[in-house]
Amino acid sequence: MNREYPDEVAGPYEAPPRSFTDREDREIEVRRYDGDLEALVDMYLDFNPEDRAQGIPPTPEKGIREWLDALLDDDCVNVVAWHGDDPVGHATLVSDEHGASELAIFVLREYQEAGIGTELIEALLGAGREAGIDRVWLTVERWNNAAVSLYQKVGFESSDTGGFELEMAAKLTE
Repeated sequence: MNREYPDEVAGPYEAPPRSFTDREDREIEVRRYDGDLEALVDMYLDFNPEDRAQGIPPTPEKGIREWLDALLDDDCVNVVAWHGDDPVGHATLVSDEHGASELAIFVLREYQEAGIGTELIEALLGAGREAGIDRVWLTVERWNNAAVSLYQKVGFESSDTGGFELEMAAKLTE
């Protein structure tokens, strides 16, 4: 694959843990995945079907568990946003065969549009940089203007111009 990456390094990003108050005045903590698989499975069981994109997160529970088993591998970087004892968002960097990492992010509907996605991505990219990841890419449905704006806000640039999905990329190191 001949993916293009921006010339400029994106960031800076602060790696987790980090805490903030979202736009709904909720205290949110973003930290690296700590092994609480059951809490993450429960979050994905509560995920609104209308918020699923490109077939993920999967359903039913067996599919969620198999998918998470791959994402929570030691080669991946994972961060989770917590509101109290409940995970409300999850973001991951999954290594690809070209030495880059694909980004995916999921935030429960009732926590969307509150600034959690931005904090989650920035924490993930900070954790990715600490893990030695230098190039990150993602795909997003072209019509998803909110997501495209979020990705641009944190330093991603479009890296292609055709197809149903828009590909975006960021560079984390020189």
